[in-house]
Amino acid sequence: MTSTSHPARAIFGSNLVAMPTPMNPDGSLDEVGIGAVAKHLVDTGCDGIVVAGTTGEAPTLELVELLRVLELVRAAAGSATRLVVGVGTNHTAKSVQTARAVAAAGAADALLVVTPYYSKPSQAGVIAHTVAIADATELPVMLYDIPGRTGLALTRETLVELSHHPRIAAVKDAKGDLFEVMSLMAETGMAYYCGIDELNLPYLAAGASGLVSVMGVVGADRNRDLITAIDAGDLPRARAINDAVLPLTIALMRTAPGVVTAKAALREIGVISHAAVRAPLLEATASEVAVIRAALAADGQPTGDRLLTA
Repeated sequence: MTSTSHPARAIFGSNLVAMPTPMNPDGSLDEVGIGAVAKHLVDTGCDGIVVAGTTGEAPTLELVELLRVLELVRAAAGSATRLVVGVGTNHTAKSVQTARAVAAAGAADALLVVTPYYSKPSQAGVIAHTVAIADATELPVMLYDIPGRTGLALTRETLVELSHHPRIAAVKDAKGDLFEVMSLMAETGMAYYCGIDELNLPYLAAGASGLVSVMGVVGADRNRDLITAIDAGDLPRARAINDAVLPLTIALMRTAPGVVTAKAALREIGVISHAAVRAPLLEATASEVAVIRAALAADGQPTGDRLLTA
């Protein structure tokens, strides 16, 4: 399998990271930190960044802030990095407005549209909502199916229906049903991206086009190597890479919310100065930071005082 087997990679990339939005302790945007994180992600192997997704604390970002984050990320990441911007909410008109503003800014390559949460619309309502956003711009769309957060899964029938839209080209899947993923890829031609770091290996082995990773904030190079190994058909190497990165995955995905752990990890390795988050989230506790620090140290990444001599 080669990258040419995955045409969606030219649009969305293959090794994407869900980027956290660095903030100052007073809750304002950390503009220096935003640029530093974007550069770090590209330098460590990302070819795509999700801006203002769940990990980017999208629900707490005002539109003017989202556009500023996008501007800063594009400046730091360069023109070759694919930027996928989260615009979905449970408010259709607001999502359409955000999509249009993002498209007008000119820095985005694609949109990420999460299933409308909390309101629990019918599947017909979900389709109407999603199509309205996809119709609002000329940008390609990646759906985000994460029922654990939204309380509402995209049904198979809905995904098939949405696949007929000319701009809906991919799905970030956090549902975890690999058989559905494989069968829908075969039936619809949509590209699938793994949105569950614990399942990166099986998704790629099943034919996913790539990853949208939280662990990748400190392990993008390993994700890149995993994708390369699968593309080359080297399953033993892919398994070895996956085994080696499991401690990082466990620390970032099983300790606290991914937003919280991602920022704590980036602070630990010296990329950002603060791990502040916006309410209702709380910054990582001392015990949570200790788990993350231990995983980073076991991975050979300088943390804390070791940065001074690294």
